[in-house]
Amino acid sequence: MSLHTLSVLVENKPGVLARVSGLFSRRGFNIDSLAVGPTEHSDVSRMTIVVSVEGAVLEQVTKQLNKLVNVLKIVELDAEASVLARADAGEGGC
Repeated sequence: MSLHTLSVLVENKPGVLARVSGLFSRRGFNIDSLAVGPTEHSDVSRMTIVVSVEGAVLEQVTKQLNKLVNVLKIVELDAEASVLARADAGEGGC
């Protein structure tokens, strides 16, 4: 399995994070990393989700995410152009 990073634009409404994370949970997929933050528009948030899945499964997850009413846009970020930071516990980190 390989890591895939999804950038998901969602409506900035209560319960959206629970619905998105619940979709992964119901299908038995683990989220390796999740970050949520505001965009330049106050009614839209960006979720950056890192998952470890195969390509066909990733396509299935993306299709399921697109079915959620509060999801506006999904983009898979190119691994070559992405910068990943990993904090290893016990390595003198915070």
